[in-house]
Amino acid sequence: MSTARTIIRGEGEGERLWFAGGGVHIWKATAEETDGAFLLVEDRMTQGKTTPLHTHPNLDETLIVLEGEILVYAEGREHQVGPHGVAVAPRGDAHAFMVTSQSALILFLQTPGSGEAFYRDVSEPSTDETDAERPPDLDRLQAAAERYPDIVEILGPPPFEAAKESAATAGS
Repeated sequence: MSTARTIIRGEGEGERLWFAGGGVHIWKATAEETDGAFLLVEDRMTQGKTTPLHTHPNLDETLIVLEGEILVYAEGREHQVGPHGVAVAPRGDAHAFMVTSQSALILFLQTPGSGEAFYRDVSEPSTDETDAERPPDLDRLQAAAERYPDIVEILGPPPFEAAKESAATAGS
């Protein structure tokens, strides 16, 4: 018998966590609440937030842009995704994203919800709106990825041309 239950959450409702990959997560539906079927998280981020190139070996990931714009790297190229746009990365497909607008608000949906342990491991409670601007802790993210290889595998640095140019400029 399923233990899934009805979930109703309004704007701003849900557990608030600062994510070591950058941004503030508001958990809209947990794996426990959905009987493991999915995980649904709202993610508020600021311009320049990017993910490393990664894959989810056993999860499908859907990104739904509510506000702002992100650049998604998938299938070896960059795709601009704006409000009401969607990007789906099936399990095993390498992908990354970068916030290109001043801020962005996305929903990310992972199916099944078994990735929750990874996100909880690299998050901490957030009550401050400025946590969205807090720099990521990529060492913590990498360490957790090594503990959860069935959930996420980091393949390399962010693949975006803009991120590469910024890194080259910083190094000179």
